[in-house]
Amino acid sequence: MENWITGIMNDFGYIGVFLLIAIENLFPPIPSEVILTFGGFMTTYSDMSIVGVVIASTLGSIAGAIALYYVGYLVDVNRMERFVGKYGRFLQLTPNDVTKTYSWFTKYGVWAVFLCRMVPLLRSLISVPAGSTRMNFGLFMVLTTVGSLIWNIALVSVGAAVGASWETIVSYMDTYSNIVYALIALIGLGVLVFIFKRKKKAN
Repeated sequence: MENWITGIMNDFGYIGVFLLIAIENLFPPIPSEVILTFGGFMTTYSDMSIVGVVIASTLGSIAGAIALYYVGYLVDVNRMERFVGKYGRFLQLTPNDVTKTYSWFTKYGVWAVFLCRMVPLLRSLISVPAGSTRMNFGLFMVLTTVGSLIWNIALVSVGAAVGASWETIVSYMDTYSNIVYALIALIGLGVLVFIFKRKKKAN
């Protein structure tokens, strides 16, 4: 996949950066770390600039985030409650669990959207609950833009600084991503165990 990504960026420049980051938001397994650090490296041997790569990547982040926001918008709390009411028994979930989750996101969603823009996998998926809970679109855009800018500036700048050694940075970022994925899996498992224990105790 890495060769495919770098090939597109070499062929299409800023447009390639924009498209790849937009797709990365919709398909998280595509690593933004490779796109951004290689984009930074490209500024050392091509006409591309750090500012240009940051702008292209940020616009791509926004485009992908908007698409996922509207995916979430189609699945509001009422639809989710009906779905869980019908199938949630398999995971010991109830419509009330959905209501509590949506209430939590409504209360803390601002921080969640902002901080998750700098966390692999979650930086893409966080747009769905934002849309589903009807987060103010203007606020969502501001949080997405600022959070994405921080992530993009950091990785593009590092890629430009290390030059041809950009793949070394990607290896470090892979380690960071794997740790994040492991933590997400553990948290998810912990939540499921908690739900099962709570339901068992209630019964």
